[in-house]
Amino acid sequence: MDQMMTESDPHADLREEVAKLCARFPGEYWRKLDEVRGYPTEFVQALTEAGYLGALIPEEYGGAGLGLSAAAAILEEVQRQGCNGAACHAQMYIMGTILRHGSAAQKQEYLPKIASGELRLQAFGVTEPTSGTDTTALRTFARREGDKYIVNGQKIWTSRAEHSDLMLLLARTTPRDQVAKKTEGLSTFIVDMRKVLGKGLTIRPIRTMMNHNSCEVFFDNMEVPAENLVGEEGKGFRYILDGMNAERLLIASECIGDAKWFIEKAVNYAKERVLFGRPIGQNQGVQFPIARAYAQMRAAEAIVQKGLEKFERGERPGEEANMGKMLAAEASWAAGEACVQTHGGFGFAEEYDVERKFRETRLYQVAPISTNLILSYLGEHVLGMPRSY
Repeated sequence: MDQMMTESDPHADLREEVAKLCARFPGEYWRKLDEVRGYPTEFVQALTEAGYLGALIPEEYGGAGLGLSAAAAILEEVQRQGCNGAACHAQMYIMGTILRHGSAAQKQEYLPKIASGELRLQAFGVTEPTSGTDTTALRTFARREGDKYIVNGQKIWTSRAEHSDLMLLLARTTPRDQVAKKTEGLSTFIVDMRKVLGKGLTIRPIRTMMNHNSCEVFFDNMEVPAENLVGEEGKGFRYILDGMNAERLLIASECIGDAKWFIEKAVNYAKERVLFGRPIGQNQGVQFPIARAYAQMRAAEAIVQKGLEKFERGERPGEEANMGKMLAAEASWAAGEACVQTHGGFGFAEEYDVERKFRETRLYQVAPISTNLILSYLGEHVLGMPRSY
């Protein structure tokens, strides 16, 4: 598998270094965290110190100044090595909103500290219990009062809120019935959670089927300095959308990494496990699902690669980003299915790490955007059919 995938890979050396780092955090490390729903502080620190989480931050702000394909290679390799980049992957793409739309003062204040690890920007406050993926229907409201905004409302699925210093928050600043388009009147803010926790901000962890550090957050007259508004008031929805293609391509790359992990694990076990006097991988019933998952992964990988190339040329890769995310998530799930089935009962045993990765990768057919919304995008914007919602 390696031979086919790295012959012309410009990031082969980068992947190798990431793999070395990940080797310091074997399955046992992740299993212990799973037991207590712990945050991988040491792993995130190691990635930060190596400069990987600041890969997309320009060198002038202390980052590595790498392209999106390099960031994708980092996250893919993290997943392929059996680790879980979900603990910190948001730091790579959330900062893009500040980089592209923040003021000079905001960029100078936050980006170097994010790059060095002094500040963690992990929390993304967008989704709400009543609005889900209908972002323009969110109810959290930020009211301007002099030199500050007063925020009231709540968010859900704000992952890593307990382990982040900063949150990028999307809130309505003009009531929905007072704007010409429902996408108007939304604004983006940088919230320093260290200053408002317990003073208008409440964080409540949510237990889920995987250790994802998900939270619900509540805003009760939370004060945010007006200088923390990103860009123009009312234009926040566009600022958030601006980073979605990068987010989807990076998440898709993680799914590719998961699929490679599952396939490699399944292939090795199928060759080693002997039943009825022969390795089980000799049986087509075992062999074919793994081979099909591999084909799915390679097809998704090609779409994601095309999207990364378009992004780095300054083109809009909406089609590839959406298709790539959907196909990669489906490929990782298919590979996970094949891996569990190949291992039989051992696939459910914690010590093999298959069940942990199986739970983790299932998320990506739901988040950060559901498959149905991706299909709607393709139907309307790529195929030109009437809008479905």
